[in-house]
Formats: sequence, C-alpha cells, structure tokens
Amino acid sequence: MTPISFSPWGMFLNAGPVVRCVMILLAAASLLTWTIFIAKSAELLRVRHKLSKAEKALEEANTLDLGEEWTRENASIAHTLVMAAETERRRSADIPDDGEGLKERIVLHLERLEAAEGRRLVRGTGVLATIGATSPFIGLFGTVWGIMTSFTGIAASRATSLAVVAPGIAEALLATALGLVAAIPAVVIYNHLARQTASCRAQVADLTALVMRLVSRDLGRAQMRMGQDNIVRLAQQRHDALAAAE
Repeated sequence: MTPISFSPWGMFLNAGPVVRCVMILLAAASLLTWTIFIAKSAELLRVRHKLSKAEKALEEANTLDLGEEWTRENASIAHTLVMAAETERRRSADIPDDGEGLKERIVLHLERLEAAEGRRLVRGTGVLATIGATSPFIGLFGTVWGIMTSFTGIAASRATSLAVVAPGIAEALLATALGLVAAIPAVVIYNHLARQTASCRAQVADLTALVMRLVSRDLGRAQMRMGQDNIVRLAQQRHDALAAAE
C-alpha cells in the first residue's frame, strides 16, 4: 500500500475536485494580493515623489504663471490643478466681481479634480478588501465539502479507523489554512495601502491650497494695480479740472 503524503502538495493532489478547485482559487487570490501590493506600492511611491517635487515648486512660486511653468514637466496632478485655475481665471476675465466669485469657481473645479485623483489612487485596493473578507469563507466551504466527502467515504467503506479518517479531514482542513493564508496578508496590505493613499490625498489637498494661495496673490496684485490706476486717473481728472478753472 502506497503511503499517504501529508505534505501540502501531496494533500492537494489527493483532494477531491471541489476542494482542489477551492485551493486553486485561494492560491490565485493570494498571488493577486501580492501582485497588487507590489504594483500599488511602486505607483504610490512614484506619486508621492512627484507630489513632493510639485509642492516644493508651488511653494517657491510667486505667481500662478510661474507655478504653471515650474510644474509643466512634473507628470502629476499639480500641473492639472494649476492649469484648471488658469483656465477658469481666463474664462472669467469678462465677469466683473471682487475676486470672491472667481475664487469660488476655482475651488469648485479644484475640488472635483482632487476627488477624481483620490478615486484614481484607491483603484485596485477594493480587490484586497474583497479577498480579505471572502477568503476565509471560501476556505471554510472547501473544508466542509471535504469533511462531507470523507464521512461519505467512511460510511461506504464501513471503516472507522483513524488511518482512514485522517487523510480526508487533513486535506479538507488545508483549504481553511489556505483561506487564512490568502486573507491575512490581504487585510494587512489593504490597511497599509489605505494609509499610503491617505497620505497622497493629503498631499493633493496641500497642492490645492497652494494653488489657491497663488490665485489669491494674483488677484490681490490685480486689485492693487486697479486701485493705483484709479488714483492716477482721479489725480489726472483733478489736475485737468484745476487747469480748466484757471
């Protein structure tokens, strides 16, 4: 009689078709988890580096035009935010207001871009949550099915010795173990990526604030120039009136 192997591979080969399919599904889920972890970690690291460079550039910029120029080569959301503010300012050039209406319109546009960037950053992490929540139950299903098959075989063979019962139960319990192996890393990685994503979203919010600060500076300079022009015009009118009176 060939001895039964209790190694994971041997138990996988000796398992029934349903339990074997469950094990393959859980192994694929585990492989997908680590693939997402590597891909998203590299992506978030790259995004954080670009956002840090853009934040430094906008911090040093004195006008919105300089901010657009210094973030032009930075392939991040920063240049998109600056261009959105510049576009809205250009489209609102024919609207007379004190600047508050323009600021409100720019903020609304930037908030939409910020939300879209947040959705892009979390893309793919929902799969990890699904794997972490469902893998234990998938493994438990394989275990229950394997134990049911083992008991059916025991009843058919009318043998109740431990040597007959143990292999089937061990193969069934392997499915639960694989479910936990797939679920635990998925939950840990999901929480880790959630923290990294939250950090990136905070950086995007900082960029939005920096862009609005540049917009406020430009509006303040424009109003100051307008005030100076008014003073010069009033002085010229007064001078003309005095000259006409003489």
